[in-house]
Amino acid sequence: MSDTGELERLRRRVAQLEQELAAATPAHGERADRNARWRALAAAVLITLSCLLAPLAVTALWASRQVSDTNRYVETVAPLAHDPAVQSTIADATTNAIFSYINVPAITTETLNALARQGLPPRVAENLQALKGPIVNGVESFTRGEVGKVVASPQFATVWNQANRSAHAELVNLLEGKQGGAVSAQNDAVTLNLAPIIAQVKQRLVADGYTIANNIPVVNKSIVLVRSDAVTKAQGLYRLLNTLGAWLPVIALFLFAAGVYVAKNHRRTLLLGALGFAGAMLVLGVALAVARALYLNALPAEVLSRDAGGTIFDTLVQYLRYGLRTVAVLALVVALGAFFTGPSVSAARTREALKKGIGSLRGNAESAGLNTGRFGAWTFAHKRLLLVASVVGGALVLTFWSQPTITVVVVTAVVVLLAVGLIEFLGRPPAAPVTAGHRGGPSAAA
Repeated sequence: MSDTGELERLRRRVAQLEQELAAATPAHGERADRNARWRALAAAVLITLSCLLAPLAVTALWASRQVSDTNRYVETVAPLAHDPAVQSTIADATTNAIFSYINVPAITTETLNALARQGLPPRVAENLQALKGPIVNGVESFTRGEVGKVVASPQFATVWNQANRSAHAELVNLLEGKQGGAVSAQNDAVTLNLAPIIAQVKQRLVADGYTIANNIPVVNKSIVLVRSDAVTKAQGLYRLLNTLGAWLPVIALFLFAAGVYVAKNHRRTLLLGALGFAGAMLVLGVALAVARALYLNALPAEVLSRDAGGTIFDTLVQYLRYGLRTVAVLALVVALGAFFTGPSVSAARTREALKKGIGSLRGNAESAGLNTGRFGAWTFAHKRLLLVASVVGGALVLTFWSQPTITVVVVTAVVVLLAVGLIEFLGRPPAAPVTAGHRGGPSAAA
């Protein structure tokens, strides 16, 4: 009788607990759903902010390392000295500046009149005057040819580099809103002072026997490179990016990592975030293309040809383009890695096929007498740690590489994949234990 009463009491207690659990479960579920929604929202905000900052981060890194660094700037613009379009522009501007101080027709007329006054026969004097046009054209042609030779010579490349090194401080002053020097901005126009180049050309012409070039004074001739209100805007943007410098990339990566950490599904968030970074780099590339078109449209046709202007623009932003392409490729590599580690059918089949292929290679090697022994067992036991170390090692290489290119990213990704495959190949799983009752039987033989 007592046992029956105890059983009834236990039943009532169980029913009471079930009721309490049923009452508590909805509240717990609502709280869990609310937390999941907040985590998803926070992850979305963090990933979005990181993707929005990514183009500015790449541009800031380019501005602080490429534009503000004298050695890198000179290295960047050095190839322009060998570009035919730029050489032609500099030669034309220099020749025009020379002829503005040397009046060839007047000098020729004065010389011919002096000869005529030496008692020449009238017919000879008349013939000399008829030679005025060809002499003027010949002198001008000779001058243009000499200037072209100077601009195309290896010495000009040296002068070009020295001039750019000296003018780099003025360029930075320009971008910072200061004025003066070889490069300046006045009334929303960027001008380049040709005085150093004209001085070198004058020295070369005099050394070659063209003594009339001594009449060229110290020239402060400037040419307008671009006239647009974009100059003032570029100055403000440069000051902002240069101030932020290397902090923007760190902030963008921190926000990205925080978004992945906060998200409930880390792999899916990593995949979407990486695709977002790639898309942000695509937007930056489009913005550069638009900026190039705006620059060429604002370029005075009488100063620079579109070919020369396009070459100059492309040279100045080439490392920015390299940077955005590198980040885009790296983001796509991360996205592919996140995808193929996921639960999708294609990813699972790919992993299974690779695993079977590596297992088959390991089996063939062992059949041929190649056995990793204890090292293979140790590798299998620590496989997860080794895989993480391989991925982290690849990430550290890209982090501390001063200027990683697309080739560096691709090679690093391939090396990491090879390391992962080698770990899978060397990792030898422990043999299945064989029971004493089956030892020597068919199963053991198999």
